[in-house]
Amino acid sequence: MDDVYRTLRQLYESTPVLVAAYDGFDRLRYANSAFRSAFFIKDGETPFWPDLMRRNFMAGRGTVIRNDDFEAWLTGTLARRGKTSFRAFETDLVGGRWLWMTETVQKDGWMLCIASDITSLRADEREIRQERDFALKAASTDDLTGAVNRRFAMGRLADMLRQEEEDERFGCLAVLDLDHFKLINDRYGHNIGDLVLRDFTSRIQSQLRRTDCFGRLGGEEFGLVLPHTTIRQAQLLVERMLVIVRRSRPLIERPDMAYTFSAGIAAGRFGDSVADLYARADAALYAAKRSGRNCTFLEDTEPGQSTVSG
Repeated sequence: MDDVYRTLRQLYESTPVLVAAYDGFDRLRYANSAFRSAFFIKDGETPFWPDLMRRNFMAGRGTVIRNDDFEAWLTGTLARRGKTSFRAFETDLVGGRWLWMTETVQKDGWMLCIASDITSLRADEREIRQERDFALKAASTDDLTGAVNRRFAMGRLADMLRQEEEDERFGCLAVLDLDHFKLINDRYGHNIGDLVLRDFTSRIQSQLRRTDCFGRLGGEEFGLVLPHTTIRQAQLLVERMLVIVRRSRPLIERPDMAYTFSAGIAAGRFGDSVADLYARADAALYAAKRSGRNCTFLEDTEPGQSTVSG
């Protein structure tokens, strides 16, 4: 078997096809020489994907990013990256190369990326396909925050229930809602309210695992789909998010301005529909609101037993 692995590695190193593997936290764990050359990765480096993209963007190399606001682009891209078991798309590199890339994701979040150079294909055909990809991306994205929209998030929730029913395991849904958001809009204006929504999205997105999906359900309400996660694990994840958001100061000129959110968490059960699970998580959210906000509440928790992280 060692001979097989050695031969495969030699093949990967000699092929012009780009090959890379990322772990569930989006850290590069393997890349062949073609991939490292295309994305300017030194031997022995194992960067996180967002850091690699940021580094190349600042250096004017690597993937072409058609957005002057890199962080906004990153938030929107991370919202969809690795959320389905397989996807294929085209991407172009600074310098004119075009790649046809596939991403295959395991249940534990590990991702295999394989890309082939398609620069020789007709430019007009490539542009048509890329316009199609942009349209599909726009159809799944919330314009304001860059998070996925309700349709995409509910689709991932349905996938979670379907897949985990086969394995007799269930994940969780957390419904998150910003506290007193109307007061923020009334006091500071809707522009600041929009800024808070974007800040919230960025901070939550930074805490997600590859398999998690975070989307805006409407207004100031968001959904967090957590596959292969027990309700206690989900509670720990969301409480960490509570602390991070509580410490945020989105207005440089107003360091006293802060905001919080409340969350309700429910675990999937055998036979659940999307509506069933959402209803239980939503009921837990309203219990958190009644308990004073700025806390998490688990489904079926007795009144007065909500969890507040200090």
